[in-house]
Amino acid sequence: MRLILPALLIGLLFATAAEARVRSVTDPEAPRALADEGRVAVAWTDPAQFTEIRHSRNRWEAVRGDWVQQLAEHLRESAAARLPPGERLEITITDIRRAGSYEPWHGPRMDHVRMMRDIYWPKISLEFRRLDASGAVLAEGTRELSDPGYLSGASTLRDSDALRYEKSLLDRWVRREFEGPGSRAGAGTAHSGDRGNAPA
Repeated sequence: MRLILPALLIGLLFATAAEARVRSVTDPEAPRALADEGRVAVAWTDPAQFTEIRHSRNRWEAVRGDWVQQLAEHLRESAAARLPPGERLEITITDIRRAGSYEPWHGPRMDHVRMMRDIYWPKISLEFRRLDASGAVLAEGTRELSDPGYLSGASTLRDSDALRYEKSLLDRWVRREFEGPGSRAGAGTAHSGDRGNAPA
């Protein structure tokens, strides 16, 4: 019994340390891409360089969690549902600024609370390549997605998902990029200042 207890404590310490590493999006050992499966590949550049973290007023809170991977998984699922049969999509997320921001001047009890205001709208930058069954490029480019009117989106008002505004922004881009079966919208072009609020 005396030997079992120390072993359990050591195991718990290792598990806690591993969890702490996973919970930081800037962990150098964290993945930079989703596992290769299906027809949509999603990767991302170093989150430490994302606007969300570089310009955060509470960096400790900003790096917590696995929100980059969660957004990547949502993007893959959303794109896979609209990608025409036989095609493949490669996406790299290059920057994220999440909706809301921290306002530490409200005091230590509020410095970890993300405040949602009109001036803190979400922005996501990405690069993509759309390929046919033979590997030929059908479309490629960069997209700068943003939604200054994110707080007025009726579809997200009662949603409790902490990433609801960013996911909604990605969903709207996917709907526009793949307007219909076999769509080649936006081939070879880049959209600047894409507000992400065009009708589906």
